[in-house]
Amino acid sequence: MFRWPSRSYPGQSALSRLYCASNTLNSLADVVEQDVGLPVLHIADAAAKEVRKRGLRTVALLGTKYTMAQPFYRERLGKYGIRVVVPGKEEQDYINAVIFDELCANRIRNESRNGFKKIIDRLRKEEGAEGVILGCTEIPLLIKQEDVSIPVFDTTAIHSAAAVDYSLNRQ
Repeated sequence: MFRWPSRSYPGQSALSRLYCASNTLNSLADVVEQDVGLPVLHIADAAAKEVRKRGLRTVALLGTKYTMAQPFYRERLGKYGIRVVVPGKEEQDYINAVIFDELCANRIRNESRNGFKKIIDRLRKEEGAEGVILGCTEIPLLIKQEDVSIPVFDTTAIHSAAAVDYSLNRQ
């Protein structure tokens, strides 16, 4: 595995943080922190803080199949007392296909939007989801707050705002 050189860089301070606006790549945040020696501003932490501000306890997580299946999001949100529910296997396959076959190719289809809305509504009714985390940078191209009846958490926007806030307010 590649190891970053362990030296200081001009302008680096003890308060420096790394930021990667990718849900999937944040699954490696702990490895990056260890190898680089700088803390990572984790996307799931930023999302969790916004969910907590809204007073929600259970959220649905939509993302790539990898993001929905791996524990990195659920575990991180769990540290904030937030329960995470994910779609079933067939729904995950559908979401993953829409992300890679349509959204990554900038094809926005109402049929796919309706499919996502149906999944979100099922997770609300059957799993108790009080909000939905859009845990993939492409999903906000398809789903907006006005599309669903529960709060939507766009992790790309939330994480970017957290990075700006950190940059402007660190001392």
